[in-house]
Amino acid sequence: MKFTALPNLIYTDACEWALYRSGVIQSKDGPAVVRLDGVIEDGAAALTEANLAQRYQLLVDFLGWGFTAPNGPKALAETLAPICRLLRDEVALAVARESSALRRLSAEMRDYLFPHSSDEDFADIYAQTLTYALLLARLNGETHLTTASAAAKLDSGHGLLAETLRVLTQARARAEIDVPVSILERVIGAVDPVRLGRRGDPWLYFYEDFLQADDPTRRREYGVYYTPQAVVGCQTALVAELLDSAFNKPMAFADEGVVVLDSSAGTSAYPIAAIEFALRKVEAQLGPGAVAEYATRCARNVYAFEVQVGPYAVSHLRLTKLLSDAGATLPADGLHVYLTDTLESPHVDPPQPPLMAERLTEEQRRARKVKADVPIFVSIGNPPYFREQAEAGSNNTRGKWVRFGDSTSTSAAARRASGAERPILDDFVDGAPPVHAKNLYNLYVYFWRWTLWKMFEQPGAPRRGIVSFITAASYLRGPGFAGMRQRMREAFDDLWIIDLEGDSLGTRKTENVFAIQTAVCIAVGVRYAETKRHALARVRYVKFEGSREAKLARLAATTSFDQIRWQDCFERERPHCLSRNTRPPGHGGLQGPEHRKPADPERRPAGRCAPSNTGALRLPQPGPGLADAAQPAGVTPQAAALGRTRPASGLPDQLAVWRAGRRACRDGHGPGA
Repeated sequence: MKFTALPNLIYTDACEWALYRSGVIQSKDGPAVVRLDGVIEDGAAALTEANLAQRYQLLVDFLGWGFTAPNGPKALAETLAPICRLLRDEVALAVARESSALRRLSAEMRDYLFPHSSDEDFADIYAQTLTYALLLARLNGETHLTTASAAAKLDSGHGLLAETLRVLTQARARAEIDVPVSILERVIGAVDPVRLGRRGDPWLYFYEDFLQADDPTRRREYGVYYTPQAVVGCQTALVAELLDSAFNKPMAFADEGVVVLDSSAGTSAYPIAAIEFALRKVEAQLGPGAVAEYATRCARNVYAFEVQVGPYAVSHLRLTKLLSDAGATLPADGLHVYLTDTLESPHVDPPQPPLMAERLTEEQRRARKVKADVPIFVSIGNPPYFREQAEAGSNNTRGKWVRFGDSTSTSAAARRASGAERPILDDFVDGAPPVHAKNLYNLYVYFWRWTLWKMFEQPGAPRRGIVSFITAASYLRGPGFAGMRQRMREAFDDLWIIDLEGDSLGTRKTENVFAIQTAVCIAVGVRYAETKRHALARVRYVKFEGSREAKLARLAATTSFDQIRWQDCFERERPHCLSRNTRPPGHGGLQGPEHRKPADPERRPAGRCAPSNTGALRLPQPGPGLADAAQPAGVTPQAAALGRTRPASGLPDQLAVWRAGRRACRDGHGPGA
């Protein structure tokens, strides 16, 4: 593995000599392996003019090596990834040694930056920070590239990266991993920024390509899949239409009071799309002279959170260039892109760091202040989706504050006993049958819950605004997500769902707009004022079918809600009703156009199965003589209504309730009777 990561290597045992470049043995003008037979036994007497000439040529080739940088971002990502991987592996080996300076540095870093990270996480953070900081400095014009010169170059606009680079490359720490660091300096120093920039924005998909080549497993865990521009553009246009029509914000994301957050920004595809959309409107309606003023407002009002160093660095680069080119004056406190974990507590300050690392914790404090105090009007993005396998008592979870609150205990009983504040995810979990609650332990669910809290529940929140996410579509149906669906309908006045399908694991396989196997959907939710118009949101649904190309083409052409023929999921007269399908309770979910609208509730005969307000079918409404059939033995009326307790028969409660409903329907009192 090391051979593939090293671009120029002589491998020898003194008797045999070979030159390798990126794992491939070289043999330009001679044999692949130069052999000095008998040199161990006979010393210099064994050398001949022929083998000395061969070794001389091998050494000349080795010393004369010069790196030729790739022309495109994808090729550059594939070149840097193995070197970064080598650096990460060397850091991990050093951290495992008790006497290592890097081991001490790792412990100190985790005391005040990402305290829940592992040794593996630290090694990854180290390698990515060095790689991206050096690359960013080179792109900013640094010609004689070293870690020290890169830090000095980054001080003006990218202070956090500069400070982190200095901390990570202290002399004793660098000495332990000098070979891969020196290779990175030389390879990145050969990059030509002008050639890279000839094909538009070179960093649009760079990070995904880099992580795919570097560590596909980590890419999957962090949900690093670039969002197609058609998806980003569709979400941006629909949110902008709502800003104009519902809130009188004709300049969309550049209007006064429109504070935008992408809480899982990646390389900032959504913030960039929002700013570009708004500035195009400004130029078209107010003229080119107004662009700089509105770009300055965007710089002040657009926020981005990112937990990974690589995309954080690319975000800084792309947003700085976009805003500077538009004539913006950047905020005095710096660009509002934060290296932070969105799901960490908004209430707990990081501990006081050593003086040399004070800037790192200052970034965490600024991010915490945004989480705690800054009112957000638009939340847009593509949160990661990754199903956690952690049990309830495990600390190994990325949704720590959302799932467990500020309590140090992961036990629900211990939290209740200590009087700790109830974790916000419990609102989703309480609405799910216990056997299905595990489905909620997914990163995208944590981000949805955090966003609803941030915009509509947090003290001081505006309690109005717009959310648009593209996520896994699992929450649209299934009993485990009943509480989540209910909470979303309580938060919004109107909710639109574009189901993009994309499940390649089930029996009915469909093409995905991402390079993944999980079905996805776009949601756009709006709340018009602090006092809601409807107790539960009106939900509209549409399904985009066909090939990946057909779906992307339709998304690219969608710039208005009026272009879509929406299907109401719930009756307007009874906004909690679902279509009348006899399914297990909680399995109904949001109903698409393949389901008929429910009948007029006023005309429903006694005994018909009444829909539930959580996306589940309740027990039949008992008509004459149905009381006994509607309530299975061992289930109290309250338990039957909630559908969450376990009946005395030992069967799961949802199944027992459903079977009771089926019996009533079969006896002539339910749908289809």
